[in-house]
Amino acid sequence: MKYIDLHTHSACSDGTFTPSELAAYAAEKGLAAFALTDHDTTDGLAEAACAAAEHGIEFVPGIEFSTNYNGHDIHIVGLDIDPEQEDLAAKLQSFRANRDTRNEEMLSLLRRIGGFDITMEDLKKAYGEHTVITRAHFGRWLFEHGCVKSISEAFDRYLGDGCPCFVEKKKTRPQTALRLILGAGGIPVLAHPLLYHLAPEELEQLVKDLKEHGLAAIEAIYSSNTGLDESNMRRLARKMNLKISGGSDFHGKNKPLIDLGSGRGNLKIPYTVLEELRK
Repeated sequence: MKYIDLHTHSACSDGTFTPSELAAYAAEKGLAAFALTDHDTTDGLAEAACAAAEHGIEFVPGIEFSTNYNGHDIHIVGLDIDPEQEDLAAKLQSFRANRDTRNEEMLSLLRRIGGFDITMEDLKKAYGEHTVITRAHFGRWLFEHGCVKSISEAFDRYLGDGCPCFVEKKKTRPQTALRLILGAGGIPVLAHPLLYHLAPEELEQLVKDLKEHGLAAIEAIYSSNTGLDESNMRRLARKMNLKISGGSDFHGKNKPLIDLGSGRGNLKIPYTVLEELRK
């Protein structure tokens, strides 16, 4: 049996592995294929593709969009996308500008409210000039410089949603994400549906609404699933006549309990999942 992982992150968003390191680790783990699905960016795809070819592993170019649906933060993964597609590239450029503005606003709050001597130059020096800086890097820097006792504390006190140094991210609509993924030749997947903590009828309505705009699959196989979670998501996919996808949501050291390909230890995503998605 060949296994895969269709939801991973690199240092180009909020992971800690470079795209090349991620490809090497996927090969080390014995995966037949993996997708890089960084948040709102395709910056790492070319590097990951080259490294995957060197290691003899199949690469699936992807992305994960953060979207707003009726006040909920909903994530849409796109698989097998063309990162050079014009509309997608233009939209991602606007995302970069918004992200840079948000980062500077949060850094200003960390200096003013938290009293921390932290700048974008510090973060780039610590984590790489070409790294896409996120809240995860803020938390890591504060922990590594003794400002907090853990990264969790940084989020609980300063960086988490609603905390004093938090600035709301400008999110796109799910319909826009679906349109961009489909326009780039990709396969749109609703990521980790149970993490939104919606009532069953609300989740079903979400899936129904997204399907009307091109949703192709539900991420039924996922690291945090317990009990009947996977069975329930497979049942929902069948009810809505959708495919299923699966991924660990690997972030390296930023999510140390989740490993590539195996999640919390027992995740298994057969290659046939990718074959079915591509049909």
